[in-house]
Amino acid sequence: VQLVESGGGSVQAGGTLRLSCISSTSIPNSCAVGWFRQDPGKEREPVATIYLYGPMTWYADSVRGRFAISRDNPKKKIVYLQMDNLKPEDTSIYYCATARGFRDPPRTRDFKSWGQGTQVTVS
Repeated sequence: VQLVESGGGSVQAGGTLRLSCISSTSIPNSCAVGWFRQDPGKEREPVATIYLYGPMTWYADSVRGRFAISRDNPKKKIVYLQMDNLKPEDTSIYYCATARGFRDPPRTRDFKSWGQGTQVTVS
C-alpha cells in the first residue's frame, strides 16, 4: 500500500481544510487509517484514526469536535480529514498511515506505509 496525502495549505484561524489520504490499492477492512502530525524536533503524534471495518474512530483531545475523519465507501481508497475552526497550533505537517486493527488510543509504532506529508499552516 502506498499512501499520498493532499489538501494542505495556508488558511487563517477559523478556516477550513480537508485533507485526503489516497491509497494506491483498496485498504483491507481489517485495517485502521490514521492521520498524524509532526513539528520539527518533535515526535509524530496521532490526530485521528478510523477503523475501516466498523464505525470506530478516535480523536486527539486537541482536535475533538473540530476535526472529522471519514472514508469513501465502497472503494476504501481515500480517507479524509475534515478540519474546521483551525487554530494556529494546528500548523504542522500532516501524514497518513495504516495499521492492522484498531486501538484506542492508537500507537504510532503500529502504523506503516507513511505518506510524504502535506503542510498545513494556520495564521
